[in-house]
Amino acid sequence: MTDKGPAKSAGKTPGAATDPGVLAAAAKAAELVTDGARVGLGSGRAASAFIAALAGRARRGLNIAGVPTSEASERLARSLGIPLIEIDEETLLDLTVDGADEVSPNLDLVKGRGAAFVRERIVAASSRRQVILVTPEKMVSALCANDPFPVEVIPMGAGLATRRLKALGLRPVLRQDPKAQRPVLSNNGNVIFDCWVSRPLAEPGLARTLETAVCRIPGVIDTGLFLGTAERVLVGHPDGHVEVFKRSELP
Repeated sequence: MTDKGPAKSAGKTPGAATDPGVLAAAAKAAELVTDGARVGLGSGRAASAFIAALAGRARRGLNIAGVPTSEASERLARSLGIPLIEIDEETLLDLTVDGADEVSPNLDLVKGRGAAFVRERIVAASSRRQVILVTPEKMVSALCANDPFPVEVIPMGAGLATRRLKALGLRPVLRQDPKAQRPVLSNNGNVIFDCWVSRPLAEPGLARTLETAVCRIPGVIDTGLFLGTAERVLVGHPDGHVEVFKRSELP
């Protein structure tokens, strides 16, 4: 299913995306937000474009509140005047809009090649549905065929996690900040291992088995494998049209 027509620019937001596909998908996602909605605000380029598009609707009178998944998303939302709330025991978000690094044919995801995937998981789990925005190159035939997936680990558990991850057949690489010459820390103050697989995760069952095994390692907080979480994926193309893939419509 496609939506034809150019997307309107979200304005001159500092650092805003200029890719027509990203802007088109962001505009399409903003149309899904209804008055009074509570919205999870994802992280990364596509999510930032969505936040800008959503702020535009709010300036025109849409009543919304947002929950950011990262410090960067929080700063952007505040700068654009989006009211923010916190997740408490009673909070149920109407939807979360976020990006992804990879999307498989069954809409499984790899996220977190940034460093906010644990917060993204919490916000998505607090939502009725998760909407993912990507450009065509993010659609893959199998997860992790060419790139690793991330695992967040409490620093004290880094040694044990390294040994256990290797025992699962993975090649974990501690993510480093080349400028600071130290490990990258997540928004939660933990380290991140980028884990290379021995073969692509072509079968959904293989990805789920691996995720379960990794999450059982003491000290592991979460992985960037988001399996079965996306309700729909919006793929923005350079000519401005948007493909919509819904989990409910998959064969």
